Amino acid sequence: MDKIDFVKQNLKWNYTVNVLDGAFFGFAIGLASFTTVIPLFVSTMTDSAILIGLIPAIHTMGWQLPQLFTAKKVAKMLKFRPHVIRMTINERAPFLGLAFISLLIPFFKDKTPLLVMTFIMLVWQGIGGGFTANGWQNLISKVIPSDYLTTFFGIQSSASNLLAGGGAVLAGYFLERLSPDRGYAICFLIAFFLMFISWIFLASNREKDRIIPNLDREEIPILIQVKKIIRTNPGFIWFLVCRNLIQFGLMATSFYTIYSVKLLHMDTLMIGWMTSILFITSVITFPIMGYLSDHWKRRSILIMGALIAALNAFLAAIITNQYAFAIVFLLNGVATATIWNTSMTFTMEYGGEEDRPTFIGMSNTLIAPSAILAPVLGGFLADLFGLHFFGHFGLYYSYRKRGRCS
Repeated sequence: MDKIDFVKQNLKWNYTVNVLDGAFFGFAIGLASFTTVIPLFVSTMTDSAILIGLIPAIHTMGWQLPQLFTAKKVAKMLKFRPHVIRMTINERAPFLGLAFISLLIPFFKDKTPLLVMTFIMLVWQGIGGGFTANGWQNLISKVIPSDYLTTFFGIQSSASNLLAGGGAVLAGYFLERLSPDRGYAICFLIAFFLMFISWIFLASNREKDRIIPNLDREEIPILIQVKKIIRTNPGFIWFLVCRNLIQFGLMATSFYTIYSVKLLHMDTLMIGWMTSILFITSVITFPIMGYLSDHWKRRSILIMGALIAALNAFLAAIITNQYAFAIVFLLNGVATATIWNTSMTFTMEYGGEEDRPTFIGMSNTLIAPSAILAPVLGGFLADLFGLHFFGHFGLYYSYRKRGRCS
């Protein structure tokens, strides 16, 4: 049986298990969100906006930074699944560590040791995701045909965000009804259990050995490959420029939840509902944008996402009513779904099977510095001027530059 027949024969199975993997992973993230629950957890130990802003940045940078450095190893793999299911343990186990740290809160008057331990868990989780990411993206592009890929990501992300919305409401309930240490511990513990279920579905992928072209040729150093891609793919370089700029445009999103609690006086149950709005909006947006990406130019969809994010940052700066602030969470879901889904499929269109790991690595690793610097800058500005100040000038430049992507 050749490769194409094997992929088609197992398409329904692989499609299903990967959607279920994403669904349970999303359910877990709803209970332990990097934009709501974990920032609130950290805010019980520190008032530093910079540290709070680092939380989603560590997650994003951890996902992005290692991918180029794993590209050569991934490119030589006959199968991606063994590597993926082994490395992804490192992005799931830290939630058990966070549950343990939560239970220690009442026993520490000085929260500094717990804060350090928390950030160790977050760095471990982020980097664990990064060492998994390149192999996972290549696995998905191998078991899901390219003409199904955008729609697949839309459906997987919708399932993920649908369950994440329920998880967010459940997290709000736990945090409202229980003491902080128990509430956060239960959220993180259930998240870990759901991550384990997700892992089982991920491990169920059916994959055939691939034929690696030019296996005996002299190995080209990764830096030489990168330089060649930079010289010969100007459209890809502008794509990277745009993705870097948009990180600064999105710097305010790290502080929406803390702003809602501290300045708009939302309780944790309402935060759970607001997070649910964010996720459920993404449920609707992901498949719509997946469909539009298949029928329109993906560049146009990326421009649309940047414009929506720009509008959202402006509204976040001027809305003072806690109920009206739901618009901000809604638009944040739309912008995130639009930018993430389209960027993911955009990346996979560059290069052939042989050099795709390098393109995927570059498209993530080379935006990691911006991913970490942007929220740190946002936190500095928030500490300096207060949470009313949201730096969103980067979006203006990002969607202007976006017009030069090809």
